[in-house]
Amino acid sequence: MRASSPKGGGWVALHEDVTERHRQEQEIIHLARHDPLTNLANRALFKEQLQQALQRLARGQGFAVLCLDLDRFKAVNDSLGHPIGDALLKQVSERLLSCVRQGDLVARLGGDEFAIIQASARDPNQTESLASRIVETVSQRYDIEGHRIDISTSVGITLAPRDGAQAEQLMKNADLALYRSKAAGRRGYSFYQPEMNDAVEGRRTLESDLRRALDNDELEICYQPIVALDSRRITGFEALPRWSHPSRGMLPAEELMLLAEDIGLSVEIADWALRRSLAHAGQWSVPVKLAVNIVPSQLRRNLLDLVLQALAESRLPPNRLELEIAETVLLQDNKNTLALLHQLRQLGVGIVMDDFGTGYGALSYLRSFPFDKVKIDRALIAELTRTPEASALVEAIVGLSRKLGMAPVAEGVESKHQLERLCGFGCAEAQGFYFSSGVAAGEIEQVLARGPAQAAA
Repeated sequence: MRASSPKGGGWVALHEDVTERHRQEQEIIHLARHDPLTNLANRALFKEQLQQALQRLARGQGFAVLCLDLDRFKAVNDSLGHPIGDALLKQVSERLLSCVRQGDLVARLGGDEFAIIQASARDPNQTESLASRIVETVSQRYDIEGHRIDISTSVGITLAPRDGAQAEQLMKNADLALYRSKAAGRRGYSFYQPEMNDAVEGRRTLESDLRRALDNDELEICYQPIVALDSRRITGFEALPRWSHPSRGMLPAEELMLLAEDIGLSVEIADWALRRSLAHAGQWSVPVKLAVNIVPSQLRRNLLDLVLQALAESRLPPNRLELEIAETVLLQDNKNTLALLHQLRQLGVGIVMDDFGTGYGALSYLRSFPFDKVKIDRALIAELTRTPEASALVEAIVGLSRKLGMAPVAEGVESKHQLERLCGFGCAEAQGFYFSSGVAAGEIEQVLARGPAQAAA
């Protein structure tokens, strides 16, 4: 660039590095349209590409929109911290990119939410194949800084132009389908269907009702007896939170906690269940044990302090409390979790490995921590008298537990044949409908007085 001298006595030359300025401008444009953590397209670029895909509909080029998020990602962040969560998101992004073809777009919309535009989707089978590949690939185990992490993904799918030709409508459709996938149990995919609108609205109403029920202390706890198989005496009760909905009826513990996890209330309900059940157990006339389930996020929220405070308030001796830990809890943060469990055990609290027999990492935990009991998963007990494989596996678990000094406990016992098989294996305790379903807090004394035999009758 040149400029004349004010006095007309020559020229002044000004040089500028256009290449560097162009590079900086391109970098700014890239940052504005890409996620800084994963380098995937961000929401702005996704919207731009979605509009372009809609314009191509006129040329007969249909496409699919897939919305997905990570199941139980919040538990990973809560238990391992945000740096591990960020590293996990990066690896998930790489796996998503490995699933798509050239021309498809993968975007991170925020948090653990991702979206994909599958270009030139000719039929639902093609899109279903992609969704299946995504679920399978993303749900494989992750190893991050010494932590073994197991998560899965849920996917919602909508097709254009079949389901709509407006960006807002397609995103709403995909979100509804994603909501359906999560409500169906996670780790799966669902295509949008028009009737999903009513179903999702009902689900959201249910979530609102649960928040209100927790605020108004409308939840309750039922107690399922745990029976010693040698004496047939009740040795304890497992506390199971439940909710009697005004129009839907009773929501059992498993369904309640799945709903609570989806809307971020699992810790609040689990904390409430621990306090309330300890208060109840402190009033029982017979000093049997109380078993309470722990959810992953409790491990990062002063669980030790909560247990100490609840024990003090209830005046229940620590050796009457058992905390049930599922393998999924242990997978989140092995080192810190085991340290916390050792602290609780030193207080006298019993630690129970829950749902044993269905996870592939459970055996390693039996070596790394001296559990007081091992609860055999109800899915194995259901097959106990049906398949020789299940019978052999249960017998092996019972034998291994006893050799390690841990009492084997069977969950979900529903028949006399199952009970006889378990007694033959040397199982220590059992619970299930054969003995009794869950009973209300006000019925505990009556159940203790009559014993499990009458309850099974």
